[in-house]
Amino acid sequence: MGKRLKLLAGACASMMVLTSSAQQELWGGANGAPLIQGDNTVTFAIKAPDAQQVQVQLDYGEPITMQRDTAGVWTYTTQVLPPDLYLYNYVVDGVKTLDPENVYIMRDVATVKNMFFIDGEQSRLYQAQDVPHGNVSAVWYDSPRVGKKRRMMIYTPAGYEQGKTHYPVFYLLHGSGGDETVWLHQGQAAQVLDNLIASGKAVPMIVVMPNGNVDEHAAPGSDQRGLVTPTFNHKQWMEGSFESSFADIMNYVEKHYRTLKNKKGRAIAGLSMGGFHSLYISANQPRDFGYVGLFSAAIRPMRGVESPIYDNLEEKLAEQFKQGVNLYWIGIGNDDFLYQPNKQYRALLDGKGYPYTYVESKGGHEWRNWRLYLTQFVPLLFK
Repeated sequence: MGKRLKLLAGACASMMVLTSSAQQELWGGANGAPLIQGDNTVTFAIKAPDAQQVQVQLDYGEPITMQRDTAGVWTYTTQVLPPDLYLYNYVVDGVKTLDPENVYIMRDVATVKNMFFIDGEQSRLYQAQDVPHGNVSAVWYDSPRVGKKRRMMIYTPAGYEQGKTHYPVFYLLHGSGGDETVWLHQGQAAQVLDNLIASGKAVPMIVVMPNGNVDEHAAPGSDQRGLVTPTFNHKQWMEGSFESSFADIMNYVEKHYRTLKNKKGRAIAGLSMGGFHSLYISANQPRDFGYVGLFSAAIRPMRGVESPIYDNLEEKLAEQFKQGVNLYWIGIGNDDFLYQPNKQYRALLDGKGYPYTYVESKGGHEWRNWRLYLTQFVPLLFK
């Protein structure tokens, strides 16, 4: 066994993590971990009597040192948390670990964390409710423009399979490091669509979630590359390949699904890199999309990247707004590292007199904002 593996094994052995009996000791028999209090504070606890330091990392904030009691139980209680979906992990003597008492985990690029919900009106949109449910299919399609078969996830609303109705289509794009599954997992998109449609706040629609990394056939672990480590950086992601091949996705969807094949029946939106893709796809195809959403979007191409897709943006925007846009929606957090580029882009739109809707939220480049934007954007579509 190598030195690194020995260290990891030693750390895991020393943790003495919570068993069922230990959890009963900590919580008095309460189910679940962490413990969510009635006032929406959350108590984390882990039994590690031999550890020198134990920390909890909530979402992607800095690790917080926990307090040890005489029995070797480390605890930390948060301030009141607003209703949302949260991720966390423990750090035991410098080694990141999951909570062994919480079976619910989520992958974000190459990071795996446990998850929990704080209940409330907003977070209920992210959870399955007693409503009619749509279906999600993993669909393989030919992409002649890139010369390979690729995978996308497609949500169809409740009742689609039994009816003959034609539906509008919403193309929902992910950010760098993501793939065709991330809006379903991190974004809880199927639950959001089910709940908004069932409540009458959104019209029934088809939602297409493609993979924006053209060098991938599908998400890591789902194609012939095997169990590769997910990465933020790709050879073909923000250099024009995805935008140039997007017609292959649209052609497949409109051939195989009952869709409204017109501008008023199509929307496109995405987060970060997906917002970048949405901006340039819609600008290059001004007659195709009546609804455009930029969620914490990257705005300008990376240095050194050249593609006709990115040339003459102002001229393309002029044609896009001349053709008419039902909704051009921009959302970003006030601490997002892309805040200034978005501010400059809005100044460009303002200078030309182009109408758009702007939403500024708290926080940075994070899923808490992107889930929120999805719940705000979807009810505005196809009305």
